[in-house]
Amino acid sequence: MTTLIAFAVRLCLVGLFMPFSALDKVLNFPAAVDQAASAVRPRALAVVLILGGFSIELAMSLAVLTGVADRLAALVLGGYCIVTALLWKQFWRTPDFRLRGPSQGRELFWDFMKNLSVAGGFLLLAFGVDGSGVPLMAHHPLASSHPYALLSAGARQ
Repeated sequence: MTTLIAFAVRLCLVGLFMPFSALDKVLNFPAAVDQAASAVRPRALAVVLILGGFSIELAMSLAVLTGVADRLAALVLGGYCIVTALLWKQFWRTPDFRLRGPSQGRELFWDFMKNLSVAGGFLLLAFGVDGSGVPLMAHHPLASSHPYALLSAGARQ
């Protein structure tokens, strides 16, 4: 049962990226490049960012799901969420940020906060709920958290 829960938690975290966001980049590549081009110039850089984002979403999500170098993958995905929030969820730049009524700024604010919250979930995977993973990440960045290892009878207590 613990293995199933560990997988379900990880699947909930990466489900946004794999398959949905990664697939959206494939199916709607021109639109994704247009969105990226709204934040960076030249357009060639926007293409590179979309391809890089696709690679991160796919490879790091697989690493988190399989438990292979999952701490580092979670750290990368956490950073990715923060960077994408800062680049594409710039609520502070909208002229219509209001608490009541229609407001694109408020909608971007909530998207920004959702990105930060997802980043927090990934950072919990990377470093542990108590920060005990910090020294491990510093000394063994490719180490696995072994999320699907069967627990011994003594470890369950």
